Amino acid sequence: MTLLITETTDNIHTLVEAKANGEGKNYFIEGIIMQSSVQNRNGRIYPESVLMREVTRYTENYVNTNRAYGELGHPSGPTINLDRVSHMFTELRQEGSNVMGRAKVLDTPMGKIVKNLIDEGANLGISSRGMGSLKANKQGIMEVQSDFMLATAGDIVADPSAPQAFVKGIMEGVDWIYDVGASSWTSANTLDRIEESVKKMDSRELEENALKFFNSFIKSLA
Repeated sequence: MTLLITETTDNIHTLVEAKANGEGKNYFIEGIIMQSSVQNRNGRIYPESVLMREVTRYTENYVNTNRAYGELGHPSGPTINLDRVSHMFTELRQEGSNVMGRAKVLDTPMGKIVKNLIDEGANLGISSRGMGSLKANKQGIMEVQSDFMLATAGDIVADPSAPQAFVKGIMEGVDWIYDVGASSWTSANTLDRIEESVKKMDSRELEENALKFFNSFIKSLA
């Protein structure tokens, strides 16, 4: 079964450089985008041959043709939504088991939000997004299979730890309340369903499903 697979990392940093003409600034994000051959925080492993083959394809078809877009936030599917694009990857390269990336923040509406976040010192993360299937290896670790395809090398996320923190809060009985101005309310039905699911999962399954639970809760607030 083909799944939407996302991996989030906060091993990135931002760069702000003056433009060559001296008018304005260019903003970049760069760092480790993905890793192969090691079990990641979601309990998955990308074989080096699978990940690097796909990075090569994505680089040739998207990075080298100026179409390697990323969005601001966590989209729920593999499609790139042009109205949400905030940056464009200009380079992907392999360094050992790491995939290093560099992206330019664009002057789009979402890109301007990212630039403002950088100016304000926000801690940003990157979340890769792709489609593929998973299969347990001999050690019982879920391994990404050869049908894996990147949708984007990474979307920009403001708080990489939010999904894990949310699930941890559910496990510890924390009340999750959405507060806007004078209004305070919680989506009780959604929380009940999430809590029921969380209690049936082991630690590996919790890591793998944290983002899904978090997005489900956020959507229930709309």
